[in-house]
Amino acid sequence: MDQRFEYASVEWLWDSSNIRINLPNGEEHKTTGTYGEVVATMNEMGQNGWDIASCAAQSNWIYWTMKRAV
Repeated sequence: MDQRFEYASVEWLWDSSNIRINLPNGEEHKTTGTYGEVVATMNEMGQNGWDIASCAAQSNWIYWTMKRAV
């Protein structure tokens, strides 16, 4: 059986505390926060079946690609 996935992204600019979440349905959430809020976001997404597929970082920026089975 062929397993299918959907993808989302989480972006954090830590020097400005900006967090942006983009979901596969086109929904975008913007919030602010530091480490605690990023951890809370990842925990909430994990409870909804999301897992980290990849991560990229540069200077003041971290970008996670999230993945879950559909």
